[in-house]
Amino acid sequence: MRTIRTTKCDNPFASARTPWEVEQMRERIVKHLECMLAREPHTAELRDWWQANVYTLRDRILERLIATQRAQHNAKCRRVYYFSMEYLMGRLLRDSLNNCGLFELNREALRQLGISFEEMERIEPDMGLGNGGLGRLAACFLDSLATHNYPAVGYGIHYEFGMFRQEFRGHRQVELADNWLAYGNPWQILRAENVQEVRLYGSVEYRHDDSGSYRPRWVGGALLRGFPWDIPIVGYGAETVNFLRLWEARATCDLDFDDFSRGNFHEAVDAKVQSETVTKVLYPNDSTTNGKALRLIQQYFLVSCSLRDIIRRHRNSGADWDQFAEKVCVQLNDTHPTIAIVELLRILVDEEALDWCQAWGIVTKTFAYTNHTLLPEALEKWSVALFEQILPRHLQLIYEINRRFLEEVAARYPGDLESLRELSLIEEGPVRYVRMGNLAVVGSFSVNGVAAMHSELVKATLFPRFCALTAEKFRNVTNGVTPRRWINSANPRLAALLNGAIGYDWITDLEQLRKLEPFANDLEFRNDFARAKLQNKIDLANYIKALCGVSVDPRSLFDVQVKRIHEYKRQHLKLLHILTHYRRLLDGTAKSGAPCTFLFGGKAAPGYAMAKHIIHAINLVADLINGDGRLSDRMRVVFLPNYEVSSAMAIVPAADLSEQISTAGMEASGTGNMKLALNGALTVGTLDGANVEILEEVGENNIFIFGYRAEQLEKMRREGYDPRSFYENDGELKELLDWMRSDAFDRPGEFNPIRHIADGLLNGGDRYFLLADYRSYVDAQDLIADYYANPELWYSMAIINVARMGKFSSDRAIQEYARDIWKIKPLRQG
Repeated sequence: MRTIRTTKCDNPFASARTPWEVEQMRERIVKHLECMLAREPHTAELRDWWQANVYTLRDRILERLIATQRAQHNAKCRRVYYFSMEYLMGRLLRDSLNNCGLFELNREALRQLGISFEEMERIEPDMGLGNGGLGRLAACFLDSLATHNYPAVGYGIHYEFGMFRQEFRGHRQVELADNWLAYGNPWQILRAENVQEVRLYGSVEYRHDDSGSYRPRWVGGALLRGFPWDIPIVGYGAETVNFLRLWEARATCDLDFDDFSRGNFHEAVDAKVQSETVTKVLYPNDSTTNGKALRLIQQYFLVSCSLRDIIRRHRNSGADWDQFAEKVCVQLNDTHPTIAIVELLRILVDEEALDWCQAWGIVTKTFAYTNHTLLPEALEKWSVALFEQILPRHLQLIYEINRRFLEEVAARYPGDLESLRELSLIEEGPVRYVRMGNLAVVGSFSVNGVAAMHSELVKATLFPRFCALTAEKFRNVTNGVTPRRWINSANPRLAALLNGAIGYDWITDLEQLRKLEPFANDLEFRNDFARAKLQNKIDLANYIKALCGVSVDPRSLFDVQVKRIHEYKRQHLKLLHILTHYRRLLDGTAKSGAPCTFLFGGKAAPGYAMAKHIIHAINLVADLINGDGRLSDRMRVVFLPNYEVSSAMAIVPAADLSEQISTAGMEASGTGNMKLALNGALTVGTLDGANVEILEEVGENNIFIFGYRAEQLEKMRREGYDPRSFYENDGELKELLDWMRSDAFDRPGEFNPIRHIADGLLNGGDRYFLLADYRSYVDAQDLIADYYANPELWYSMAIINVARMGKFSSDRAIQEYARDIWKIKPLRQG
């Protein structure tokens, strides 16, 4: 079979450009440089050119944004509002240009101005609005909503600083401020006319209202103002441009002039400083009482501003409260924004004077909840004392919701105290807590997991009694990723191959990739695919050398594990394999095969000591291996610092092997597994999260599955898991752990994280079953080495992986949400 070659003009959004269009683009860039930035071309720096370029593109995007909002307003359509504490947007320029069909035109205009697009692009900072998969999923969803013309608004927080910028010092993670707004953000637009006020603290008073009714009233405390910043989200083809609205906290009074006049300069701005703290940093460390309070305040600030903004828009449409749930659907992205349920109820009951039944009926028809975790600690619980201090009226409403709900439970299950205890919104004990996960289920009309296996575990282990009570609420929507970002922008070499083989429809309909499957047996295409992968690896090798000073062989197997650092994700299992491979190379028992480059990326939460020990250990091992001249470049280990979307766009296209090795039954879905497989990396993984569905799609012959299943691990837990039994019965594992626990890795006066990890695994700390899965994992890696030694087989499998990944598009996920949960339809603008 020969590859089908098509011309560029087959893409409706990338038609041939005339010299006049290039000249016009060039003139507009220079005009913005001069008029917006007051710079001349001969003195402008790359950052100036980047900003002028963004302003030039933004002009076109805003025209479509205005048209989109006008069309949605005139249609009086139902909208979905996506509430998320984080959006991992990355850089926007390349994606936006591609979606507008202006990338080549823009690059040529810049070339004629003497500017390299690729050099200029590196100036753009990753937006500090997210951290991990939750935020990246939200960003993918915004792209899909706009691409497929769904009326939608994203709501989040305008963090001044991202979570943190990661550096390594003495092999340890060090957290530095991520000042992503240091030079401004040309994408954002301030909507000062839509400022909202938010109350915190205070007390509840009871007064007669104008009708003579005796009503509670939340009074006193502190007031914040929420200033909205909009970031336009352009869909592919630029027909629809939605927006992401981010709230910045400011004081109601920036300066106490009396204090200032008396010389009390610090006190004069104290309110301003305290208010701005609310949106200062993404995910403040919540290991302290003050940190917990700030997290709760952030969550309430987001939902209060957003709900008032939605209500303002609803009133402007001329609709009444009876129509609110018909026009508004709010999707809660995990438990973080769950307080929105109580805030809407408070507005309806306290401010709008609706009776309880009508108000609660509106609330429970408005919210839908996505659960993203099976870890109980991630469901969030807030102490009743903290809640009462910060949100006293909301705690009263939670008590009343709980009273009414438990009456229904008691009627359904008479005398069943265990059901009442488990279903209650309040966890009783020496310290009483508000259970936000339970509140999310009670107050939402839909509860979904994010992978088939995860959704079943949500019903069976996380919320079993809720499922028995209201089974119709529970459903699955498997996550997905946007092909616009993760192939079209991140991997233009693969995109060109796909366009040439199957046309352009895959960009908005990823199931079209199935047409690629016959090309797995086409020698010419397979060679083209291998060359594209090799060039991506060369680019990444250059990136690694520049960033880390380590030389890696592009022809080696690029074995990649990039994700948040957490024990259940088992980066330390990968470390055990690396040390096993190292020992085999030294003693001559390793299989002959291609060299290996092991790549890590990811951040540990500042307060998560064990995750930071894992980073420390990996960096120590990397230092040891990379400096061992006996290996003759047979293996390298690199931990890339400050992993973010822009670095992922360099790593993902170059990966050969995707490490998805979490403990079975612990990962909700994962989207890194999807991105990597979509770019032709083969997966080694457990039957966990979306790995199960990837296996179903690509077939067992095109993926490497290892380890115990979730139900087997649960049986081990019940019967008493003994990690030492695996240690005693596996000679290679025993020798490895004994070596790790010896003084081989000691450094005078320094903590030894390698020994700490090994001791923990043997002495009751193997909560995530590393030793149980070790042998199966190492055997899988031996098989992988054999397969990689056969390029014809390897690249055939890689192409099949790409061809069968159509299910894992965020477009498919959004269409399922829209059809089955949100009940919204695309709005074409003609």
